[in-house]
Amino acid sequence: MPLSSLQWLDDTLAQAGTEIKPIAEALNEATDLLYKSFTPHADADLLVRQKSRFVDRILTHYFARYIGETEKNISALLAVGGYGRAELLPASDIDLMILLKNKPDKGLQQQISAFLTFLWDIGLEVGASVRTVKDCVSEGRNDVTVMTNMIESRLITGDERLYEQYKQAISPKKMWSSKEFFKAKLEEQKNRHLRFNDTAYNLEPNIKEGPGGLRDIQIIGWVAKRHYGARNLKELVTHKFLTEDEYQKLVDGQTHLWRIRFALHRLTGRREDRLLFDYQKQLAEFFGYQQGDNNLAIESFMQQYYRTIMELERLNEMLLQLFRQEILFKPFFNRKHKLNDDFLLRHGYVEAVNDQVFVNNPSALIEIFVVMQSRPDIQGVHAATIRLIRQSRHLIDDKFRSDPKNTELFMTFMRNPTGIIHQLRRMNNYGILAAYIPVFEKIVGRMQYDLFHAYTVDQHTLFVIRNLRRFSVEEWRHEFPLCNQIHDQLEKPELLYLAGLFHDIAKGRGGDHSVLGAEDAEQFCLQHGMNRKDTRVVSQLVRKHLLMSTTAQRKDISDPDVVHQFAREVGSESMLDYLYLLTVADIRATNPKQWNNWKDSLLRELYHAAKQVIRQGIEQAPDVEEIIKENRDVACDAIAQANYDRAEIESICGEFPGDYFLHHKAEEIQWHVSSIMDNPRDSSVVNIRQSIHSKSTEIFIYTRDTLHVFQRVVGVLSNMNLDILYADIYTTSDKQTLDTYIIQNTEGDPITDDSDIRQIQQTLLKAVAGKHKPDIQINQRMPRVLKSFISPTQVHFTQDLLNHRTIMEITTADRPDLLYTIASLITESGLHVNHARIATLGERVEDIFYLNDPQHQAVRDMELLDQLKDRIINTLDSHDRVE
Repeated sequence: MPLSSLQWLDDTLAQAGTEIKPIAEALNEATDLLYKSFTPHADADLLVRQKSRFVDRILTHYFARYIGETEKNISALLAVGGYGRAELLPASDIDLMILLKNKPDKGLQQQISAFLTFLWDIGLEVGASVRTVKDCVSEGRNDVTVMTNMIESRLITGDERLYEQYKQAISPKKMWSSKEFFKAKLEEQKNRHLRFNDTAYNLEPNIKEGPGGLRDIQIIGWVAKRHYGARNLKELVTHKFLTEDEYQKLVDGQTHLWRIRFALHRLTGRREDRLLFDYQKQLAEFFGYQQGDNNLAIESFMQQYYRTIMELERLNEMLLQLFRQEILFKPFFNRKHKLNDDFLLRHGYVEAVNDQVFVNNPSALIEIFVVMQSRPDIQGVHAATIRLIRQSRHLIDDKFRSDPKNTELFMTFMRNPTGIIHQLRRMNNYGILAAYIPVFEKIVGRMQYDLFHAYTVDQHTLFVIRNLRRFSVEEWRHEFPLCNQIHDQLEKPELLYLAGLFHDIAKGRGGDHSVLGAEDAEQFCLQHGMNRKDTRVVSQLVRKHLLMSTTAQRKDISDPDVVHQFAREVGSESMLDYLYLLTVADIRATNPKQWNNWKDSLLRELYHAAKQVIRQGIEQAPDVEEIIKENRDVACDAIAQANYDRAEIESICGEFPGDYFLHHKAEEIQWHVSSIMDNPRDSSVVNIRQSIHSKSTEIFIYTRDTLHVFQRVVGVLSNMNLDILYADIYTTSDKQTLDTYIIQNTEGDPITDDSDIRQIQQTLLKAVAGKHKPDIQINQRMPRVLKSFISPTQVHFTQDLLNHRTIMEITTADRPDLLYTIASLITESGLHVNHARIATLGERVEDIFYLNDPQHQAVRDMELLDQLKDRIINTLDSHDRVE
């Protein structure tokens, strides 16, 4: 009983009458047949049209049965929207319009209601409007979305003369001229793209509404239909708006997206247009993608998806530009003036002087972007020239890349003080960037299956360069004044931009992408005539582009030895300047949710500390005793000047360990000591303030040192849905604990409400001072996106005997109660935490805990550490399996 032959359906309809069950069963059988016919390489176009014909047959039969037609009651049943295009996927809505000659009387209203109710009862998800021709004109004139639905209408059954009358009434001559319609659809697409951050490369893209998605194809069809009366995209070839090759790419892209959308409907059993993490892996398996040496199957599947929508975006841009020229600017397009021998400017758009420009002068493929850099008044590239550029990409070969004229042009482009990022985006969109730098082609559309990297590698790279460029623009100085100040002093900013271009270029090739990328960068720089010194700067920046981020976020940068080692690896002030700017730009471009003021403050602190070391001399080892004495003396002097008793200050500070003064600034020491002195000496203290250095909240706790303090504090803060960024814990000689916690809310902001601060303070005081363990119940639900990832827990120990501590590094899947669970396991093992750094990287966390045994020494009991490791892994991974 194939869907291509509908005799079996006609027989079922004839026998069933208005009985619901047999028709509903027929619909279910048809859906099952569609799903069985759907294979990874099935003709999706054929399947969606078969579903439309099937539904047409049912609607025709029952429209006649329920409504019929008399002289008094002239009507027609129209398919609109996607159904009007005869594009019905298994779970798509069925949009209908019942067109009437006259307003319906009560009897006809009842007939229509019965008809629609029957359709819902048999399982058709129908969206219907009931209108006269006059209604259509009134509503269509006021709403371009209604108008768009109507111009896609198709007569299913009913009065043909009424349908023709309706088409005449809504024609461009009567309402929504092609010019008005085109303007409205352009604005609609612009706003729609903005809802998706104006990028098609989101982690969970919408294949229908997102940039480069099916809606971008449909807008081309809508405008063509309104302006030319074209019935399908193929007719754009006839009108010479599309070449045969472009038309085929458009159809191939649409077919690919239809297949994915069809598979989504089958997988979910409902209408679903979002490529959620929940589905990506299953779809990759269905379509036959295999895991490679350096790529997961899902990454290959998504890379093909992203490359498809990139191609569709290119075609959308070119075709809309052609429409813009034809519909909006045609009267003005004779106005032109010459830019150079190869290009002219026509109504704000660059145009090649003839179709042989790139054949006669291949260098013009780079030159056009240099020309546009120098003219900010240029709005874009003429559509015919976009087509010519795309057709000429094959001219960029090894000979082209080694031609001194072209290498100099590209370096001129990179040195230009304006327009780099806008033109790099164009170069990427037109395929020129990947043609000129072949290794770049491998990262185009490449995604990484995690929540940390929000964009494809090529889009991330362009965002990095955009961020770097903003450091040179006065308009953005308020965001990162230090970065702008440093950028102003750079002798050769182009070295920074080149490092940004190459820093992730080796992703997905296997091996260390920093090392491989540095080799690519070195080869590129030498080929482009750069001297050895500049080449080394770019190469080293690529090689070390993760160094500053790793040091700031994963190491104790209050330790002078850590800062000294970092400064030694960086080597010079100029390299530190470049590296700091690249690091800030890189982290901000990885994922908007990953950047926060805490990371900003860590990087700034490391930058200033390393600069001081470099200026004093890298070979000069830090004088730890001198640092301790200076911090202590400055703090004690400041506290005494605030009318505190000097003898009592010295007494309290005398109980503090030397490391405390090494790792705290004088201002922090002053706050801690004055907080203690403002309270009875034997009482527990919880003091809260807003951080001076970052947009976060600091908590200082002074209480009797017991094993459970860290666990209880973490439990309370987690229970209150607060994020702990950092914990620092010291024990005094009189067995008191000095704890500092840096916290934010889940939005990455400090806690500023006075009542919230009081609640935190009171709850913590009760928890640390009480004899009984507080009731901790962390009831936050696991976010949906986290459930799609499995990150096996890894625990690694290293001994830091110089500082009398054991370092435990944990990498595992994120979850709401994670930190409290780890804290509980550490406490149950009888160990103390004296320092913690918390880093959440998308779905994964990389936390570092500095542990002591009960004597506040490094943990030498390897059996105990092995037991702790096993308990952490078993607890966390069994939790993931349950989830």
